Amino acid sequence: MPKFSHLDARGEARMVDVSAKPVVMRQAVAQGEIRLAPATLQLIQADRVAKGNVLATARLAGILAAKKTGSLIPLCHPLPITHCEVRFEIPPSGDRIRIIASAKITAQTGVEMEALTAVAIAALTIYDMCKAVDHHMVVSDVKLISKTKKPFAPDGPPSPARRRPQPPSA
Repeated sequence: MPKFSHLDARGEARMVDVSAKPVVMRQAVAQGEIRLAPATLQLIQADRVAKGNVLATARLAGILAAKKTGSLIPLCHPLPITHCEVRFEIPPSGDRIRIIASAKITAQTGVEMEALTAVAIAALTIYDMCKAVDHHMVVSDVKLISKTKKPFAPDGPPSPARRRPQPPSA
């Protein structure tokens, strides 16, 4: 059986020590969906839900949740994410909203939980805002789609946008 990194020798939960890991650029993408009645989706698209703009609110809720993941999940490291994006897709079936979130960071640990949390909270926000008109919504299929990491070279040449102007030669 594989060893879980969040358990100590006695089987007690612990936070993983990542201090010896190298700093790398990391990105994670997650997705999920909320199934709802076509009439509910039409209300959302027409911006006619009583609580306000559902997708704009859900996007902001997802981004805020990604930033707060370390406070929500006990053993997650509190991470200063450098980017989070939440977007929505409505398939031709017209009976669901697919939620895709990505998170980025340059750090010693990944941002999978931040991307997953963004999806989950965006979906729950849609649910909350529409529950008065649809009692059969289902949040499902929240999953990690990808995670990547690339070496980070802080001492490499600066990008043109970050290059400091040189003083004039004498």
